[in-house]
Amino acid sequence: MPRLSVIIPVRRARGSLRACLESVLSQSFTDIEVIGVDDAAPDGSGLLLDEFAGRDDRVQAIHLPDGAGPEGCRNAGAERAVGEYLLHLEAHYVLLPDALSAVADRLAEAGEPDLLLYGHHKRPFRGRPRPSRSLELLGGLDDGPLTGPERAGLLDIAPVSWNRAVRRSLHEGEKLGFGPGPHGERMYALQTLAAAESVAVLPVACVEHRQQRGIPGPDEEEPGSAPAGLVEAYTGLMEFLRERPRLEPVRPLLFERAVQELLSGYPAVRRGRRRYVRAVAAFHRAHRPEGFRFPAGARGLRPRLIGGGKYAALGGLDTALAVRRGLRAAPDAVRGQARRSLSKRYYWWQRKRPLDPNLAVYAAYWNRGVSCNPEAVFRKARELAPGVRGVWVVSKNQVDTVPEGIDHVVPGTRRYWSVMARATYFFNNVNFPDHVVKRPGQVHVMTHHGTPLKIMGLDQQDYPAAAQGLNFDRLLKRIDRWDWSVSANPHSTEVWARAYPGAARSLETGYPRNDVLATATGDDVRAAREALGLRPGQRALLYAPTHRDYEAGFTSRLDLERFCAEAGPDTVLMVRAHYFYGDTGLPEHPSVLDVSDHPRIEELCLAADALITDYSSVMFDFAHLDRPIVVHAPDWETYRTVRGVVFDLLSGRPGDTPGPVATSTEELARIFRDGAWDGPESRELLAAFRARFCPYGDGRAAERVVRRVLLGEEV
Repeated sequence: MPRLSVIIPVRRARGSLRACLESVLSQSFTDIEVIGVDDAAPDGSGLLLDEFAGRDDRVQAIHLPDGAGPEGCRNAGAERAVGEYLLHLEAHYVLLPDALSAVADRLAEAGEPDLLLYGHHKRPFRGRPRPSRSLELLGGLDDGPLTGPERAGLLDIAPVSWNRAVRRSLHEGEKLGFGPGPHGERMYALQTLAAAESVAVLPVACVEHRQQRGIPGPDEEEPGSAPAGLVEAYTGLMEFLRERPRLEPVRPLLFERAVQELLSGYPAVRRGRRRYVRAVAAFHRAHRPEGFRFPAGARGLRPRLIGGGKYAALGGLDTALAVRRGLRAAPDAVRGQARRSLSKRYYWWQRKRPLDPNLAVYAAYWNRGVSCNPEAVFRKARELAPGVRGVWVVSKNQVDTVPEGIDHVVPGTRRYWSVMARATYFFNNVNFPDHVVKRPGQVHVMTHHGTPLKIMGLDQQDYPAAAQGLNFDRLLKRIDRWDWSVSANPHSTEVWARAYPGAARSLETGYPRNDVLATATGDDVRAAREALGLRPGQRALLYAPTHRDYEAGFTSRLDLERFCAEAGPDTVLMVRAHYFYGDTGLPEHPSVLDVSDHPRIEELCLAADALITDYSSVMFDFAHLDRPIVVHAPDWETYRTVRGVVFDLLSGRPGDTPGPVATSTEELARIFRDGAWDGPESRELLAAFRARFCPYGDGRAAERVVRRVLLGEEV
């Protein structure tokens, strides 16, 4: 029997669950079991549970049907647990190093108490961890164990499930459990405090509470509905106490807590305030302990009014509060008016007109032309949803690159504002500009344009060099426009969920732009090579280094002339500098072909016999071709430290590293001279890399996106 059972309910936690589980499994204290409970999470969180359960026998994965809710997950986990103590942990939080050792040691020191309360750090959604008020309060309490009325100070400790270890015999003997609704966890925490005969404290931070964005899902309660449920929840708690006469000493303490919380919930009730006040008054009449007295003077006025059901008197206070809120909101109204006055009048007028259900807007790379994932979706939509017209947004200086027959608009023109106001569908591989107003009924699809190796989105806050000029507040507003987030693989789904926290649903279809790689024929490959002037039998290597945010211009870390000399005359090195750079300054050499301005990276991949890259996401796309990938990484430590990465590309582990690794020009040349670039070991690494990052390489990614978004079909 394990000492500790850690129970983790899982829903909408794809981006954070891995860090949570790793924080538990890496603890120095190992006598544990971990029970993850998934209620058919739509983001695929349950797949991560299965992954960890498959590689660590301490992990159990429980899958419940959709709708079980947090309380169903927690109760199911507790029923399965066999540990001496139960610890709950949210999937968005992490255990701090050595937390479980501290818990186990304190339990032994305190003589195996029924309940142990421990501290936590709070990490704001955008900010750094800081000690919580509960941790400070724990530091001021006696070591305990505490009993009876001595627990009054414990009521100020956050009433949550994840800051306590509950003896399993207490949980089962007292039939403790989580009730439904948003207050079920709070009532469970108060039940444990009331029912425990002995309580000890550990004034040490064991959990990092990582706050998430407040984005309600479709199955969550409407704002303002929670206070009404609070009356029912506290009624259940009082009944729990009444059924256990031995708990009578703690009844006054918990009733007083209920009085405070029910009063605090009153201003948040948006509809049915009279009904709420009546319910609170009925609660007072049914459960007020004998001898209970309201505080004297002004401090007790509001509790007496609501406890007595004096709705009219409270109405007078409501009026005063409304006036105060109006005064506070005045500056916001002025700012809003200023923004509206700066909006383009024509755009404003067009937004008053009905949406066109058969109009879709496409853009890519900040309006640089027709390309990438949006183009693949656009062309497939022409085939499967011909009734939906597609219009591209293209910068004025890129209009000449638009293929014949493709409708397009230039930003800022009269037709641009009309299209942006009235289109129903929006596809882009980057964010649309801030001036775009999303109307109800419009559907935004973020296709992205690469599989993440480097840190992205909100995760860049900890990497200043990577976040130069990035306004995170504006980024969050753009994220909130997304309805769908296209993902190339499970790895991307997980990273996008963490880096771009929002309500968008993941569309894990594979990248549409890679369909051409999966379906290419020999004729397609020959055509791509001929267009680049490559001779039959000539070895073509695509060298595609990534952009480095901390450098102003392109610097080749590969000695191109030396490499070409050692690779031999039958090798051509196609150099693809990142599009962020202007003049690449490449040397004039018969074996060096500058393809930096080539409009289609897919055609370059088709033409290449192998890829050489450092940290560019092109490696994930190129892997679809099942051709060799060689990593040239002379500055890996600098890059991972300054830019930040999400996995160790150079670890050598199957699935992490796609092929041979070189850190110098000499090593890279040797890999191509001795055949290691396409040897058995290279092929094994590539196969594992493809299995991880190319699970949807069937050439139907664009079709899946079109069928799901434009045709409304399940895929």
